[in-house]
Amino acid sequence: MPHVPFAAAAPTLRRRLGLVLLVLYGVGITIGAGIYVLIGAVAAHAGVHAPWSFLLAGLAMAFTVGSYMELATRFPVSAGEAAYVRAAYNSRLASTLTGLLTVAIGIVSSATVALGAAGYIGQFVALPPSLIVIGVVAVLGLVAAWGILESVLLASLFTLIEAGGLVAIIVAALHADVPFAATALTPPPLELPALSGIAYASLLAFFAFIGFEDLANVVEEAKAPIRDIPRAMALTLVISMALYIAVAAIAVTAVPVAQLAASPAPLSLVFRSISTVSPATIGAIAIVATLNTILAQMTMSARVIYGLARSGELPAVFGRLHVKTATPTIATALIVAATVALALLVPFERLAESTSLATLIVFAVVNLSLLRLRRKRIVNLGPHVRVPVWVPVAGLATCLAMMAAVVLG
Repeated sequence: MPHVPFAAAAPTLRRRLGLVLLVLYGVGITIGAGIYVLIGAVAAHAGVHAPWSFLLAGLAMAFTVGSYMELATRFPVSAGEAAYVRAAYNSRLASTLTGLLTVAIGIVSSATVALGAAGYIGQFVALPPSLIVIGVVAVLGLVAAWGILESVLLASLFTLIEAGGLVAIIVAALHADVPFAATALTPPPLELPALSGIAYASLLAFFAFIGFEDLANVVEEAKAPIRDIPRAMALTLVISMALYIAVAAIAVTAVPVAQLAASPAPLSLVFRSISTVSPATIGAIAIVATLNTILAQMTMSARVIYGLARSGELPAVFGRLHVKTATPTIATALIVAATVALALLVPFERLAESTSLATLIVFAVVNLSLLRLRRKRIVNLGPHVRVPVWVPVAGLATCLAMMAAVVLG
């Protein structure tokens, strides 16, 4: 009998992810590539008060994190955002559109970061950027199709390296006696120019915390989803915030703000000022950071397509799992093809802007869905996290304010 790649009775996703791997997955995609270039832009507006902008942004993101914690435990399924909308509004169309928007965010984000990865890799390998993009996305697509444990283990290794780069900056600053703690702890003056600069910079810093939501779409592969997914989301936010605040304080203390804001590679500039480490080291770490983001986003997007197909909102072929790997290989192949096409055909700036606005739309819809579900008073849900009603209200207000800033800015 010839080999059949897919089982007739479709296998299920395997629960192989514990809390440690979930946290590494969440932290890796959150700190991703953005922090390596974002600090300069935040410092340009907040100056030496940049750490306060990251603190404010993290606290604002905490509201949406809270909404995701409740919804992910109410509905522990792949294509989480789509499931939340369908439960809240009983609309297949709204559910499908939300799911497809989530997939689009993952694809566009992967394409954006793939272009950034090509730039870094091009410093070490003399190949055309288009070939680098194709090679990187194809190889990471194969890893994503190999298995969820293998994908997350590799992503966890990447996370340790990219987080290690930030920790190395902190250690080097301590060794060089950079008084960054005083910078981080000194409250800003209660003056309009300083406060407005901090507030505007927090809008930029807000996007450095995006990524935790991908945990909601691997919930079916968590060993103890009701217990570990909320913990992983909370720990992801806390760890990311701590790293950002410390590194931001070091950056604005060790390097003049004007130089930091003007540098295309601000952390390389910081490294040179406080240590003897070669700038190439940061370039290598940045490559790892970009690869981690691409892998995590493609893995998430494939799970959303799988979830939509399984619920009948997309063709059933995309809901097939490979009999050996128990991964949605057809959905993954679709994500790889779409990522390569976007990276090669759409300008980088347009991709980045689209990612930011689309993500905020999804966050707003998620907060609104939780408010709607609270009004419906659904019973017999089983054990789940429950947050105060003001949490989704504040989350919705925060997202709408950020959306207005993106559109008007």
